Amino acid sequence: MARPLPARYLTPVDVADLLGVPVETVYQWRRKRTGPRGFRVGRHLRFDPEDVRRWVAEQMEAAA
Repeated sequence: MARPLPARYLTPVDVADLLGVPVETVYQWRRKRTGPRGFRVGRHLRFDPEDVRRWVAEQMEAAA
């Protein structure tokens, strides 16, 4: 069963935990522009939960 996404912006650690990948993978996706869309709050990277959900859905469609 899918875990509900938090009602706050996600950190790279949150995204890594949700997807079961290392945090460095989240940063690599960002550098390669292949992962969920992120944005900076000062020097901190954050992700909108809806953008993460949409990105996961796109990955599932591409794999089907």
